[in-house]
Amino acid sequence: MFSLESRIFHSISVSITILMALYVPYNLYAGLYIGSISAFTIGLFFSHQYYYSRFKSKPHSNVLFGLIGILILSINYFSNSGIHGSTDLIWPIYLLLVFAISPYQHHLKWLALYVIVFLALHIIEYNFPGWVKYPFTIGKGQFIDRITAFPMPIVGIYVIIKFIRQNYDKERKAAEEKTIAIEISRAELEKSNTEKSKMMSIISHDLRTPLLNIQNYLVLLNEQGVNSEERVLLEKSLLNTTNNAIEMLSNLLHWSKSQMKGSSVNLVHTHLNETLLSTFEMEKTNALKKEIALNFDVPPELKVIVDVNMLQLVVRNLISNAIKFTPNKGLIAVNAEIIGNECKITITDSGKGISKEKQENIFSIKAEPEYGTNHEKGVGLGLVLCKEFIEHQNGRIGFESNLNLGSSFFIFIPLAPEFVG
Repeated sequence: MFSLESRIFHSISVSITILMALYVPYNLYAGLYIGSISAFTIGLFFSHQYYYSRFKSKPHSNVLFGLIGILILSINYFSNSGIHGSTDLIWPIYLLLVFAISPYQHHLKWLALYVIVFLALHIIEYNFPGWVKYPFTIGKGQFIDRITAFPMPIVGIYVIIKFIRQNYDKERKAAEEKTIAIEISRAELEKSNTEKSKMMSIISHDLRTPLLNIQNYLVLLNEQGVNSEERVLLEKSLLNTTNNAIEMLSNLLHWSKSQMKGSSVNLVHTHLNETLLSTFEMEKTNALKKEIALNFDVPPELKVIVDVNMLQLVVRNLISNAIKFTPNKGLIAVNAEIIGNECKITITDSGKGISKEKQENIFSIKAEPEYGTNHEKGVGLGLVLCKEFIEHQNGRIGFESNLNLGSSFFIFIPLAPEFVG
């Protein structure tokens, strides 16, 4: 909930406060009373700023931070050996801390100010060397001074680098997620455009054509009249066209509803034989028109967990497709069996099969509709609906097909608990 600058400042404040708590007694012990006062002042300042920023949500003052640093470091420079002391070691890291917690537009000003003060202190020392105090002896004293001053820049560098890296990783991850989201949105948009194009194609051509056939037939009846033989042929052709149009419209409406509102699924425990029997009898009538033998073998005791209406629509579409692409006097078989914890329903036909290049998109909106053996025309939405509706029921669908040898479509649906081994 804090900005990067504030998070860095909080960590710096805690770290420096802890360090100053150690430096105050050490400086008193070493006789560095001014250093002890400086450490106490710095620790008090950071504690105060941390409290108000972290718990009172008041922004820290980078101006005060920078000026306090100049004041304390200047005093410490003259009280702790000047150019021979450890203050010069702390100047750069303190300026880095100022950069880390201040706005970018202030950086150049702080840089100029710190360089000017730094040079001024060294010029003053050069001209007035007596102003500098030497609390440490050469050798051991200077060694202890440098060793004890070293943790401050190291901790500062660690904190700043850590937060910069963390923020970089966070921003990079956010950018990657945004890129993925854009790609997903683009794919969904392309899919939506494809679906709209498909819909317009169906409405403008596939549904318009059968209606024009009906219109032409009625015009022919009203204007010219037809004899009984021609009438029978025309009505038979018109019946096929109308049946195809009804199938198209049914699939189109079901698919449109599922896309706009989502599908409401009502899963129940039901006997599979009873659920599919009416669908089978309906499709058996259509199979007889092409003299196709339609066999149905589903154990009467078998129970599954499905949405009855959805399953009926799926099986009706699969059998209807099998009839459409199976030549006269062909064979279609519908059977069910238990495999593991699922029920497998298979619809096998002796039709013309599906070519390899068309199998990849068979369950996609991209699939192009084909004419059946008697020139029946589909919309290309039937298998899309089948896949969506089966997946809504926690099932899955697949197929095997060989050109000119027929196809087998199979669906897997959950068994009722009493049939699960």
